[in-house]
This record gives sequence, structure tokens and C-alpha cells, in this order.
Amino acid sequence: MPPRRLVVWCPDWPVVAAARAAELGSLVPTAVFAANRVVACSATARDGGVRRGMRRREAQSRCPDLVVCEHDPDRDARLFEPVVAAVEDMMPGVEIVRPGLVAVPARGPARYFGSEAGAAERVIDKIDAQVGVECQVGIADGLFAAVLAARRGQLVAPGLSPEFLAPLAVDEIDQLADRLTGRQVAQRAELVDLLRRLGIRTLGEFAALDPSDVATRFGRSALVMHRAAGGREERPVLRRQVPPDLVVSEELDPPVDRVDRAAFAAKVLADRLHARLGDLGLACTRLGISARTEHGEELDRVWRCAEPLTPAATADRVRWQLDGWLNGRSGSQRPTAGVSVLSLRPEEVVGAGGLQLDLLSAATGEADARAGRAFARVQGMLGPEAVLTGVLDGGRDLRDQVRFVPWGDERRPALAPDHPWPGRIPSPSPSVVPDSPWPAVVLDVEGRPVEVTDRDRLTAAPSRVEVAGGRSRAVSGWAGPWPVTERWWVELLADGAGQTAPATQVPPRSLVRVQVVLEADSSTAEPGAPGAELEAGEVALLLVHEQGRWWVQGAYR
Repeated sequence: MPPRRLVVWCPDWPVVAAARAAELGSLVPTAVFAANRVVACSATARDGGVRRGMRRREAQSRCPDLVVCEHDPDRDARLFEPVVAAVEDMMPGVEIVRPGLVAVPARGPARYFGSEAGAAERVIDKIDAQVGVECQVGIADGLFAAVLAARRGQLVAPGLSPEFLAPLAVDEIDQLADRLTGRQVAQRAELVDLLRRLGIRTLGEFAALDPSDVATRFGRSALVMHRAAGGREERPVLRRQVPPDLVVSEELDPPVDRVDRAAFAAKVLADRLHARLGDLGLACTRLGISARTEHGEELDRVWRCAEPLTPAATADRVRWQLDGWLNGRSGSQRPTAGVSVLSLRPEEVVGAGGLQLDLLSAATGEADARAGRAFARVQGMLGPEAVLTGVLDGGRDLRDQVRFVPWGDERRPALAPDHPWPGRIPSPSPSVVPDSPWPAVVLDVEGRPVEVTDRDRLTAAPSRVEVAGGRSRAVSGWAGPWPVTERWWVELLADGAGQTAPATQVPPRSLVRVQVVLEADSSTAEPGAPGAELEAGEVALLLVHEQGRWWVQGAYR
């Protein structure tokens, strides 16, 4: 059974921090925005109709008095330090999960204060008296269950975490995501969306799946969420033992009392720590940060992370923690001298295989900067259109769902991809999508062309398909047709249905989709010819019938 955890959660912390920094009242409707969308909003803003994920224009239209604040992780971490200090005054072993959320082992405080309920009541009173912010406390077996319990203000009895989690919506999985890293949040959102489309609605249904099936179908990172959904430890109990020589330290001469001066030392230490971890094939999931001032004051804090840290993420946490110590505390709690020694130590490590990195998130925190400089240099020689990056867009057509923009431009979707798109091709998407659809001919068993009737039905079952004038291949299976009609109302407006169609209105579009599986064929097309990407073995095609002709819009490998 996972160890008991006591979690302190400060609701809407990004908003609370922004309001305290701007000296706004608690009743002022406030929202924090990142990438033009609501990250968090106050209770009064929610009463006005503002919701998380909403665009700025829509939020301001619903609540005209809304105060807009930009997302600032440095501010959130700095102003959260007094809350952490208040908890640490009462309970040892404090771990920061993220600004607004801290966890401590529950066993010691429960014994000291007589009960878990007594410990929860004491910490709430302490934070209210010392910091003056609202918080909720939850206690359960394991960090994930304790976080969800804190969001509901519940104390879950020992051994009952699986029963507590089972009826909760599968959307709660995103509470495991490190909200300081948008990439992780996006990955959790994609998994939740996929689970819901598969009919898995609750954490209990997700936990009932076989772990090997979860790893095969959803990937390695989904196993962490699967274990948490079942009330177990997010990671296996047997973790790697932390080697004693992994602590890295730096003497700061002269001592630093400003965060901008300490940022460089933080980056150097982070690179050294991760170089040592990389040599041993390890990655850090709990980071200890220690500092000693010129007057001998000792400062120590532990950050817990949902996924292994990168050098850049480590440097960010060190900078935020120093900012909290030097600027976030008040009065007697603030250090009386500058920091003279800074140390980092991995409190918990896992195998480096748990750290999945892509091209722009390589293990050296400088890969993204090097890639960006190289891309900019290519654009300077060949023009902005020489380097493009993909943006996921909304739409029914495959070519509408991916749009390329020049490197450095804002990667904002033109149409919201998460909106419902009736008639959209369901997952999995074709692995090959040609720049221009390949012309095709579909024949029945007697060699006659297969057409589409006015009622969107096929005139005969497909028997053979010829792609781009090449040899025809036999059809071993097919499915469809699926008709799609877009902007059908334009014709009604043009016929005088009481309104006038705009002069720039996009014309209506009507098509029919069919999926076919072609048998293996030993012949190959000439390189560069349309359809040359098709494999000689069995292959599936997405066919589209539009304006009286058949086209290959995609291929499944």
C-alpha cells in the first residue's frame, strides 16, 4: 500500500498570486492567461461565465469587468514560498509538487496532533493566520489520491484509496501532469480524449485494464497514470538507489542576494548534475535544493516532479526557489545575507529510459537554442518559407488538419482542433497523405467504373483500383461509403431564402469517402511518380469521390 500523504492545495493559485502581486481585492473578477487562453480564474470570474481554456475575447465578453493577468511561473513560485514555509514550521518533509500544491508524509503529523483530522485542521489554521490565503487539505494513500482528496477537502481512510478513485472521471488524470510543462499537460489531454472515445469514462475502468495492454496501446508514460488510477504508487516501489556522489555544489563569491545573479549559477549546477546522472543512466524525479547564506542560515527545499527533470526544468526550479527565499518571504523569515553556497541533490532517481525526449527537448538543455539558431540561419539564406513547422488545425478533410507555418511564426490553429467535426476521419489517420491527391479509377468485378448515385450510394462493389494510371490491384476488403456535405446552406441563400449570401462565401462541397484494402502486388511504380510511396505488399487506401472522379487522399501502412 502506498504511504499516506497529506496534501495542501491552494485553489486557483495562479490567480491568487497575480491578485496579491497587483494588490487586487478578493472580489475582483480576475483571470490568468497563457497563449491567449484562460489558465485559471477567480470564483467571481467563474460566476460571470469565465471558464478555463476560454479565449480572452470570449472571457472578456462574458465578464466585462474581468482583470487580465499574464501567466508568470516565477511569480507563482515566489509568492508560494510563504505557504510552504508555514507548512514546514509544523511538519517536516515538505515537497513542492507545483506552486499551489505541497505534500508531506501524513504519519508523523497525525501522531503529533493526535489524528489526521487534527493535523489537517491545524495546517489550515496556520496558513490562514500566517499567510492569509485559502487552502484545502486532503489525506489518502499515495500522492495522486491525496491530491484529488485535497481538491474535495476529504480524508480518505487507509486502504480505501482505490474505492475513492474508482467513480471519479477519467479527466482527473491530468492532475498528475506538471502544469509548469505544457507538453506534459497536452500529452495527458490526448490520452484522456482517446480513453473517452474508447468508452472508458472513470478511473476505475482505466485501472481495470491490463498493464501490459496499457503499455502496448498507450505507451510507457501511460503506465504511470494507470498505476495512480488504481490507487498504487505512481512509480514502482523499487527505485534506483541514489549514489552518494551525485550532490553538486557551487560556492558563490561574492554571495548573491539577487535572483538574476544566481540564475547563471543555477544553470551551471543543473548541467553538472544532469551530466553525472547521464553517465550513470539515471534521471531525477525529486530534486533537493539547499542554500547557505553568508551568516550561516540553512535553507532547504524538495521539489517533486511528475516526470524526470531536464536541465532547463532543473534550472527553472532552482531559480524559482531562490526567488522565493530572497524575495518571497517577509520580515524575520527572509535571509539576513546573500547566498554563499548552493547545492543540488537528487532525492529520487529512475532509469533514464523514463525520460522520453524529442528533437527540441534533448538531454542537453541547449538543443532547442542550437536548433533555433540553425533554422534562423537557413531562413536568412533561403527565405522564411524554407523552414516550416506543422500546426494541428480543425477540419474534416485530412489536408485541413495540418497546416505549415514558417519557423518562428505563432503556431496558432486557424480552426479549433478540439471542436466536434462531424464527418471527420476517425483515428488512426493515414500515415501517407500526398500533397495533391492521386487520381484513381475504381472498377467493379466486370471491369466497369464504379460511380456514386444521387443518394450517395455506390453503383457496385469495388473489385479493383488503379492509382495514377498504374496497374490495377485487386480489392480484398472495403468499407463505406461515408458522404460529407459542407456549407450546404450557401445554395439555399443563393436561391433567395430570405437572406443574401456573402460575396466571398466559400462554395459548398459534397464528397463521398470509401476505404479499400488492396492485395499485394510485386510491381512498383517509378520513383517520383504519383503513388510511388505505396508499398508492394497489402495496403489500405482512403478514396474520395468528388466532382465525378475518384482520388486517393491517403494511405495506411
